Amino acid sequence: MSDTLVNLRRKINSAGELQSVVRTMKAVAASSIGQYEKSLRSLDNYYKSVELGLAVSFRHNQQIPLIAEHKTKPVTGKIGAVVFGSDQGLVGQFNDVIAEYAVTALAALPGKSKIWAVGERVNLRLADTGLPLMNLFAVPNSINTITPLVGQILIECEMLHSQNEITELYLFYNQHTSNEIYSPVSQRLLPLDEKWMQNLINLPWPTKNLPQVIGESAATLQALTREYLFISLFRACTESLASENASRLAAMQRADKNIDELLENLNRTFHRLRQSSIDEELFDVVSGFEALNTENLP
Repeated sequence: MSDTLVNLRRKINSAGELQSVVRTMKAVAASSIGQYEKSLRSLDNYYKSVELGLAVSFRHNQQIPLIAEHKTKPVTGKIGAVVFGSDQGLVGQFNDVIAEYAVTALAALPGKSKIWAVGERVNLRLADTGLPLMNLFAVPNSINTITPLVGQILIECEMLHSQNEITELYLFYNQHTSNEIYSPVSQRLLPLDEKWMQNLINLPWPTKNLPQVIGESAATLQALTREYLFISLFRACTESLASENASRLAAMQRADKNIDELLENLNRTFHRLRQSSIDEELFDVVSGFEALNTENLP
């Protein structure tokens, strides 16, 4: 009986230590989600400002090389794709969901695909499908490390795009949602064609004061276009990181609940066995006392 109680006490202590680790990970994931959601709110405002700036610039100068080249060069079905995943575990089906979504979407597009994977785990999922992988990028671990990643991706994509190695570029990532933990989404980033330009031109100006472009409109438009590409990639990466931490938080909440149930069962079993042990000891004492009294009777 004593050996059983010792083993139960050891299991209770181990479960308690594990629960402390899980709750720490819960706090870290919740803190990270708040950080990325705050960044997303700021990005949304800036993204709208850039779109409005592009709309005004297009109204002043609709014939620039960046857009005009897509009117003369046909799309040849050379597709590039950036798939954002995770480098760490405890995220459930996070990488499987986005990998399956990307593979299905790319299979429906005409032409050959070239893929950049962000995250070792999603890279392994994509490699199993046989799709050609161009490069593997490490997942950023904070807001400050997103910018270098986006810069690297932009350099590679712009180089291949200028060499006509890719004519379209798609982003695939998990988006953090309020009703669900996350859902896979995609965005076509390139080409910046006439349809994209026309959609921006049709954006309404939010005030009655009409805007003006100061300086060289073509240079302003080029700068805003590059900013648009940068923000789109930055936002996709931030959405993916927020979704990853939301998935991890959900996993830790389930683990915490399971540990609570386990501790409750272990403590109940421990107290029942301990009470049984005490009852047996009391019974032995009473039996011994009665035996002594019986021997001393005349």
